[in-house]
Amino acid sequence: MTDAPVFTTLGCRLNAYETEAMKNLAQQAGLANAHVVNTCAVTAEAVRKARQEIRRIARDNPGATIIVTGCAAQTEPETFAAMPEVTRVIGNHEKMQPETWAALTPDLIGQTERVQVDDILSVRETAGHLIDGFGTRARAYVQVQNGCDHRCTFCIIPFGRGNSRSVPAGVVVDQIKRLVDAGYNEVVLTGVDLTSWGADLPATPKLGDLVRRILKLVPDLPRLRISSIDSIEADPALIEAIATEPRLMPHLHLSLQAGDDMILKRMKRRHLRDDAIRFCTEMRAARPDLIYGADIIAGFPTETEAMFENSLKLVEECGLTWLHVFPYSPRQGTPAARMPQVAAHAIKARAARLRALGEEMAARHLEAQVGRVHRVLMESPRMGRTEQFTEVAFAADQPVGQIVTARILGQDGARLLA
Repeated sequence: MTDAPVFTTLGCRLNAYETEAMKNLAQQAGLANAHVVNTCAVTAEAVRKARQEIRRIARDNPGATIIVTGCAAQTEPETFAAMPEVTRVIGNHEKMQPETWAALTPDLIGQTERVQVDDILSVRETAGHLIDGFGTRARAYVQVQNGCDHRCTFCIIPFGRGNSRSVPAGVVVDQIKRLVDAGYNEVVLTGVDLTSWGADLPATPKLGDLVRRILKLVPDLPRLRISSIDSIEADPALIEAIATEPRLMPHLHLSLQAGDDMILKRMKRRHLRDDAIRFCTEMRAARPDLIYGADIIAGFPTETEAMFENSLKLVEECGLTWLHVFPYSPRQGTPAARMPQVAAHAIKARAARLRALGEEMAARHLEAQVGRVHRVLMESPRMGRTEQFTEVAFAADQPVGQIVTARILGQDGARLLA
């Protein structure tokens, strides 16, 4: 008897999306009895966790066929090829090609190259891979963009994902129509650098044009959500849509990274702290229910205590509710790795202070929702999320995948209670 391949996903939502697409490709190819690890390379710790996970799989499954792919496989193929547990290393472009998976079926697996990783920076197109969701009937993720043209000094991702490529608007709209017809009530647009969508397409449309087109051409879609954006690249059409379109959800995750202008310049970011504060203030004035998440790096090279304090202040000044805190770790091959490093104990302490502030900001948001009525998309019988992506726990079963109206009775520090 053959078993379907087992997939392990590390890292971002785009990786999770691509894992679902790979499951379809592997099934179509007839691949069986294999473990596929889709890795992340965003930090050195992410690569370490990937190696740890591979060793765990090998321990639990002696003699298993282990296929490693994803960003860490793309940026460090030699690292994984050197692991005796690993059968194949496949690059980020190759993992989305049907012929790659066809070549991994039992009769061919011994004949294929052990490492299949080409130059991702030469890839010019991203296909709209059709998947049918993430195991729930609640929310579907649609990849509209891949790669990044920017070269932030701390970031290895462009070398894992390649340059920015966009999925044409017509392909995106057709996929969302199919998802809505299949019963999905929320669609999330995903990408590596979402606000760069369209720059490589004819007439260079902007992300706001895509959002408005989706809302116009898929009128039966109740909720559209956009994942992480670079606020400095938010175009006028996107800003207008956020402010005026009730079906576009009032939750933005911002790629801010720091709150000190000198550190932002050394990161080679395209915004200054005042740009971030102005964007958050103006957008919240236009749409008062809007809340923000953000990525912040603690302990970037050369960061002094005063510079770090500016990042802490930014959390308050932007009114950030959900923080993703990244303790800085050097990535070999990036300019930041060659800069004067902050002591490890200081990085750890700063990350802890940022996380504590993040918890305080989240608690304020949760407390402010008590007594209010929210429309909640149910992800499981007793858990759903508000339009602001706040988790809500229910005392009684609700219909999964449906949007229910609920009064918030309390909160437990991590989620709302209904």
